[in-house]
Amino acid sequence: MSTPTSTQTQAIAQVEQWLASARGGQMELPQLMDAATKLQGAGLAAAAALLYQNWVANTPSPFRHVGCFNWGAILGDMGRHAEAEHAYRMALTMAPDFAQARLNLGHQVEHQGRTEEALALWRSVYDTPEAASLGAEPVPLLLHALNNAARLLEQLKRYDESEALMRRSLLLSPRQGDVAQHYVHIRQKQCAWPVYDTFGDVTHNHLLMSTSLLGMLDESDDPALQLLTAQRFVHEKVAKVTTPPLHQGHKRDGKIKIGYLSGDLCMHAVGLLTAELYELHDREKFEVHAFCWSREDGTPLRARIKGALDSLTPIGAMGDRQAAGLIAAAGIDVLVDLQGLTSGARPNILAHRPAPIQVSYLGLPATSALPGVDWILADRFVMPPEALPYHTEKPIYLPNCYQVSDRQRVANAAPTRAEAGLPEDGFVFCAFNNNHKMSEPVWRCWMRILRQVPGSVLWLLADNPFAKANLTRVAGEEGITPERLVFAPRALPADYLARFQLADLFLDTFPYNAGTTASDCLWMGTPILTRSGRTYISRMAGSLLTAVGLPDLITTTIREYEQRAVQIGNQPARAASYKRYLAEHGRSSPLFDIPATVRDIEREFERLALDARHKA
Repeated sequence: MSTPTSTQTQAIAQVEQWLASARGGQMELPQLMDAATKLQGAGLAAAAALLYQNWVANTPSPFRHVGCFNWGAILGDMGRHAEAEHAYRMALTMAPDFAQARLNLGHQVEHQGRTEEALALWRSVYDTPEAASLGAEPVPLLLHALNNAARLLEQLKRYDESEALMRRSLLLSPRQGDVAQHYVHIRQKQCAWPVYDTFGDVTHNHLLMSTSLLGMLDESDDPALQLLTAQRFVHEKVAKVTTPPLHQGHKRDGKIKIGYLSGDLCMHAVGLLTAELYELHDREKFEVHAFCWSREDGTPLRARIKGALDSLTPIGAMGDRQAAGLIAAAGIDVLVDLQGLTSGARPNILAHRPAPIQVSYLGLPATSALPGVDWILADRFVMPPEALPYHTEKPIYLPNCYQVSDRQRVANAAPTRAEAGLPEDGFVFCAFNNNHKMSEPVWRCWMRILRQVPGSVLWLLADNPFAKANLTRVAGEEGITPERLVFAPRALPADYLARFQLADLFLDTFPYNAGTTASDCLWMGTPILTRSGRTYISRMAGSLLTAVGLPDLITTTIREYEQRAVQIGNQPARAASYKRYLAEHGRSSPLFDIPATVRDIEREFERLALDARHKA
């Protein structure tokens, strides 16, 4: 047990005196707040909450609602959400128009899973006649209510309602970068084009400069824009660590220790791709560890990943500096970041440099611009020489393909076309990428392809009704009737894999190519037509096609892409020949020689780790 600091010792000594004063009903609010602040600063939040509880119960003050509010705030920060709810409700009983208490109460009921109640509380702030009388500075309160309701509605996939609230928020305060970022991405999720739809004082430039890196990967094949977007995120969000790297001073000898850093080691694209990687590592030379904040989803995949590791350390409850210190103390030689700047990422861990070699892999197929990440696993197709100036990381080139995958994935028996809602005759194009990857130029190209291949259909993932409605509407503009679009619901992995067998040709998205989906498609023996551009992410499927032995399915312009798709669609025998090739040679190709890929990765990690040990 750690020794109390002098600040804690002083606070502890005064706790009983403060509590006695609060119980006596003689403590003034400023004195109460000062004492509670000191207790919180000393790490004694529970004592601060108890102090407020006693003061509220015993003090006949006209400011008791303020005491209740502060009490609720402390309880909420401690994760005691039901008690915090009680405190905020007391505050509102005393002061029904106390908007700040209503806002915070919304958060507490949301934490308890009562989403509709949370939305109603925030709506009572932004959508009632009383909203205009919130005080001298109503705008921050309105923005708080609008933005949190929009956030929750987005999580609930009520995208139309969420977008409407974001618009209201941006009309009130147009320069909110975070809100503009979500506004752009929610339009991408709905296939609401143009994505950069301006209004009020919200300019195209502001939307562009607010776009998240994920959103920019969907929107632009310009490597400079992707780099600038990553750099902006790092500048705004990532800690500027000036202390020495944490890995210094930690002894490293014996087996090389590889650490995987991720919140996606579960039923997620990263978990699906990497399960066999952990299993195949050479335990004679390497120890394999994970530092993880993944959800415990109860899936066999999660259990399999955990079983394949020498150790898995949960760091979800740790601060970034604490987690980095733990990684450094473990003597990790090579830390592999599987997250990048994607949702849930923890880049500040990497900023502390807990390992001498820090490598980006899979989670972000682009530059992260993180100062703590020096390397990225790649191949010479996804990262050709002309791409190097747009990456802050140096490439670790694998000889065949950058992507590992899992040879143990199992598909169920294929359904019939009728069971899948497909016509018995006619060419079946499919495109199972997430809806947010679908850009307007590619979608209109697909509709032109359907026009030129009589009787063909396009089989799609039905992610949300708003995207479906927008895609169907634009299809109509291109002369394509709704029955030629077949929307499939999401399915369990084995059923999803089975679907590929019914399709004749997979049409890839651009500039955000298929990654895990492309691997699944080729594993199941279905050819994929891609367009490769200038960025890592727009060259992923091309890398897989090169490694599997089908480079003629790689195009470089939208015109070439359209022509190739039409040629194949009107020559079903050609699609069948690709399927025969994949059935006979696909799984034995370098793309799916996962043991060789793992050895290639290990050889590079060993070289870098031993060099770092030599220099230490």
